[in-house]
Amino acid sequence: MTVTTKRTTKRTTKRTTTRTTTQETPYAMAELAKESRMGGAGTETSSREIRRIDLSDFDARRAEITEQLWSAATDIGFFQLVDHGIPQELVDGAFADAEAFFGLPERAKSRHALKKGLNAGWESMTQVRPSVGTPDQKESYQLTRPHMDGLWPDDALPGFRARVLQFEAHCRELAMKVLSCFADRLGLPDGFFARAHDPASAQYQSTLRMLHYFAVPEDTEIPADVWRAGAHTDFDCLTLLFQRDGQGGLQVCPGREAEAQEWTPVEPADTVITCNIGDMLMRWSDDRLPSNFHRVKSPGPEDDRAARHSIAFFAQADKDVVIEGPEGRYPPITAGDYIRQRIAANFAR
Repeated sequence: MTVTTKRTTKRTTKRTTTRTTTQETPYAMAELAKESRMGGAGTETSSREIRRIDLSDFDARRAEITEQLWSAATDIGFFQLVDHGIPQELVDGAFADAEAFFGLPERAKSRHALKKGLNAGWESMTQVRPSVGTPDQKESYQLTRPHMDGLWPDDALPGFRARVLQFEAHCRELAMKVLSCFADRLGLPDGFFARAHDPASAQYQSTLRMLHYFAVPEDTEIPADVWRAGAHTDFDCLTLLFQRDGQGGLQVCPGREAEAQEWTPVEPADTVITCNIGDMLMRWSDDRLPSNFHRVKSPGPEDDRAARHSIAFFAQADKDVVIEGPEGRYPPITAGDYIRQRIAANFAR
């Protein structure tokens, strides 16, 4: 998980000014090959626990918390955080802002359309997962700090920009706290991941994503290959997912169950943050920390068909940081090239 080359032993975050650091071609990644096999319905089970980890009194309990995080992450790559330190009023406010944005007329939202390849702006039903080949049944608004010119709905939603930026900053701070625990176990120096996710850098590409899954009319029959979000792994180092009470549908499929496609539902709660390891950290750790599949199922005949809202923060290393594990299980690649290839495989062109 160190980002050094074989020519040096200095354990720092390696950055590069070259555009490409690998011979991988688009769509040749092992992650995409696995994802293309995960489109089936599979089966559901409630036998696997999604562990809840209390972050209160973090500095005094750091060693204990680190062990709990490591155990949960190396087991299934998913866990939930409680007493995490982000004020509930900020979480509730972020959801209120998201609902206000998605409630705007489509012509207003389209003025802030997604910037191609940059994870910034509004899109609707353009994400097509390689696992299923059909569009996710949702719209999203994405905030990536260096790319937001022209994307803020300042006229329609006064104060939106300041509030959402404040919430994003809290998410990054929490993500870096969790990642610092993983750095301890991986033998990385203090501040390793914080330096790799620098919000002041023009290379910053961590993203806050507001999500609105559309309501489904009662008389609508949903095709078997249509999902609110098809099976996938995340591109990043760590995902923080905020959900609302009663708005379920998220399911996870840990590595040992992937071949059988055995899916475990994740219970949502206003005060809990659901976290998962992403593909960047899996590569950095030479697979010690698994990035596992998850999806959002479409509601069945007996399920609530109302709209679903969630907010995700994706801690994605800065574009110029090289991702390279010490064992060389994956070719070295800049985080910028990695995200570019994953976006290209997921969004309609």
